[in-house]
Amino acid sequence: MGRRLLIALGGNAIKRRTEEGTTAQQLSNVAITCEQIVKLIERQGEGDRIAITHGNGPQVGNLLVQQEAGSGIVPAQAFDVVGSMSQGQIGYMFQQTLQNYLKKAGGDAADVPVVAVVNQVLVSPDDPEFLDPTKPIGNFFSREEAEELARTQGYVIDPPAGEEYREEKRTGFVIKRVLPEGSSPKPYRRVVPSPDPIANVEGGTIRSLVDQGVVVIASGGGGIPVMKENDNGELKGVFAVIDKDKAGERMAEAIDATDFLVLTDVEHAMLNYGKPDQEPVGEVGLEEAERLLAEGHFLRGSMGPKVEACIRFVKWGGRRATITSLDNAVDAIDGKTGTHIVP
Repeated sequence: MGRRLLIALGGNAIKRRTEEGTTAQQLSNVAITCEQIVKLIERQGEGDRIAITHGNGPQVGNLLVQQEAGSGIVPAQAFDVVGSMSQGQIGYMFQQTLQNYLKKAGGDAADVPVVAVVNQVLVSPDDPEFLDPTKPIGNFFSREEAEELARTQGYVIDPPAGEEYREEKRTGFVIKRVLPEGSSPKPYRRVVPSPDPIANVEGGTIRSLVDQGVVVIASGGGGIPVMKENDNGELKGVFAVIDKDKAGERMAEAIDATDFLVLTDVEHAMLNYGKPDQEPVGEVGLEEAERLLAEGHFLRGSMGPKVEACIRFVKWGGRRATITSLDNAVDAIDGKTGTHIVP
């Protein structure tokens, strides 16, 4: 078996922080990303395979606002359904754009099949995130706006961690102050649980497609979070957002990937990030990576989950996990740049 590469794309692959997020802007970013992916596909040897996953943060937040704005005209959809909408939206953009760029590349690349899959990821109802949600989503609110939402929508503001308000937390009706007091006129934001992914529900099907040489786009936005409703294993959606890198690692396991490539907006993970003595991390062994993570070098809300996902992948049996920027993808695969975690 050749190299099996799972590529996890960050938000900058779809929407830049300074952009509004119009269709044209998102397609332009997707095109830049697909150019890099085609370069990797063209370099594949016999038996090599590529699969792709991606985030959905800005898109799912915008869709949530649109649902609420139109709720007086048509019913707003449940959050897991909104997550599936974003998965379909982004998957379509990547599927079509990658197909077009492969045709432009010509040769064997022109015949490479691409498909985006609507994909569920299993989580546990006992995950501690359901007792204290942490993932911010959607727009910001003033204190007055937050109180109005609590009054009219049943939201809970800054609830204590633990069993109290458990059902409200599980259905997303939580608002927390996510910015320091006085730092902004709108310091409040909705937060939803971000449970740890257990398994990719359609992993076997995705593996079969990858085996056939299909470039599969799946587990978008961390996958649609679902849990088992009863002993028969029937599934139901849950109000949550799964970290896309951790879910991507589960997808990597499902397809028996040898390599895991996390593409973000920086060339390396950094030690002492933001300090005068910051320095890039090159290649490190598993134990060293675990030590650096435990020492707090990688922030929980940014680089931390990426490093943790890479550690999990190598622990599972992966050959190499790499973190780098989109424009350095090819050089990182060649070992010329990026942060690499190896056994």
